[in-house]
Formats: sequence, C-alpha cells, structure tokens
Amino acid sequence: MMQKVRFKNRTWDLAGHLHLPENFDDTQQYPAVVCVHPGSSVKEQTAGLYAAQLAENGFIALAFDASFQGESSGEPRFLEDPATRVEDIRCAVDFLTTLAYVDNNRIGAMGVCAGGGYAANASISEKRIKAIASVVGTNPSRAFREGNPEETLKAVALQRTSEANGAEKLINNWIPNSAEEAKGVGKEEMDLLEAIDYYRTARGQHPNSCNKLLFKSMSNLILFDAFHLAEYFLTQPLLVIVGDKVGGFGSYRDGFELYNKARSTNKKIHIVKGASHYDLYDRPEATEEALKQIIPFFQENL
Repeated sequence: MMQKVRFKNRTWDLAGHLHLPENFDDTQQYPAVVCVHPGSSVKEQTAGLYAAQLAENGFIALAFDASFQGESSGEPRFLEDPATRVEDIRCAVDFLTTLAYVDNNRIGAMGVCAGGGYAANASISEKRIKAIASVVGTNPSRAFREGNPEETLKAVALQRTSEANGAEKLINNWIPNSAEEAKGVGKEEMDLLEAIDYYRTARGQHPNSCNKLLFKSMSNLILFDAFHLAEYFLTQPLLVIVGDKVGGFGSYRDGFELYNKARSTNKKIHIVKGASHYDLYDRPEATEEALKQIIPFFQENL
C-alpha cells in the first residue's frame, strides 16, 4: 500500500510516496526508513523499488523527490544542491516523527548512488537516524572532482555572471540521451552506458526524471564531501552494498572509503558478485541479494 504525501523543506513542498506494510494498522507503531534517490532520479525509480520491498517486510518506507526536482517544489528547477539534499533527508525525518504510527526511536535511512552518500552525510549529524544502508553509494565530490574541476569552476563563475546580467539559465543533460549519442562523442564507459540503459529507455525511464542539470550546480557538487568527519561522527550501525563489476562512477571504491572511514563499531560491507552499479538499481537477482542484507540489518538495528 502506498500513500502520496507532501512535507516541507523551508518554504517549499517535497513530494513523497509513503509505502506501508501489508495489514497496516495505524494504531500500532512501526520502524521507518527514509529512502534517498540518486542524482537525476525520482521517487518512482530505484529508491521506490527498495522502499516497496522494505514495506513488504514490515517497515514504513518514505521515498521522495529531492528539492527542485520531480514533483517537489523549489526554485531554480533542476538544481542539484548537496546541502539541500541533506536537509531534505532531515525534513523527511521531521515528517516521519509527526506520524503517530512511526516509532521515533526506530528511524533509519538508505540511499542509492549519490543518495547513499547523502544518507551517510545526513547521518553524521542527524542522530535521529539510527542505522544507515548505502547501496552503490557514491561521494559526489569525488565523482565530480575527477576530470578538470578548476576549469569547471571557472566556467560556472562565468555562467553565473552571464545569468546575473540577463542570460538564460544553462541546463545540461546529466547523461547522453542514447547509447548512440554517447558513442558519437567517444563516451562508451560501462557505467555511463548502463546509466543510459536505465534512465533513458523503458527499463527505468520516468517522465519526471528528465535528465536535466542546472549547470551552476557543479560548483557545489565539486566541493561537497559526503564523508566529511565520518571518522568522528558517523557512529550508527552501517551497511554498505557494492557490486564487484567496477565501473567509472566509482561506487565500489567509495563504498570501501565510507566503510573504512566510518567510526561505527557495528558496520558491514557486502559485495554482490557479478553485479554492476546499475544492476543494483533494479535487476532482480542483484537487488534481491542486496535486500537479503538490508532487511535483516534494519530489523536488527531499528
């Protein structure tokens, strides 16, 4: 069972799907998990898949669209602002605490890809989150610092000046719109091609996930370190899921960095053999193995 919900981040609304367990009874209290989607994604995609499975196993699970994206409000549109993404998670926890059927002492968070990095970062300071699971989680700063970040920062500065003086906002695609387009510009890396297969074909495509990124987001993405101070303050139980088919997006190494850096004494990393980054978005064999780790992890720690 799923309910559409809305809750606030500052002055704007966030749109969410609240997944409820079978035989839900609003006179009882349940553990709850905030499910955080990847960059460019929306609640109906991989975060929603995991949320639905958590609900089938007795959890309240909240998947929501990030600020400025999907069905959520906020301006400017298509902004990917890591600090706001983390605040979205805190606001999702705020919302869950207003529900009488949620046990406020049993709230967890999980995220996929960048959502895993954001969930970890939120948990560093948000101690209402009692346990964290990361599925192919990435550290956005690491991912976007690779390449030529200094030139990107200079380009953002020029673009901001242009927009301040009346130019239209520059909105780019997150990824090429097709494999043919990627090959045409010499971008045939495994993770990128699998991203196209997930986001830009019938496999995972959703109309609200429109592949648009406001260019000036790049300065914040380059500078944001999702794992900053994890060695001091990420003390909650932690589960990290990675696949051993390693691609260019870096979730395998980021998963080990998070695992090694976290101060948590109760932490585990699980490697899904033969799985790529995007297999763990929706491929049944890979996601089922991940869920066999995630469900008992939250049952034991929430």
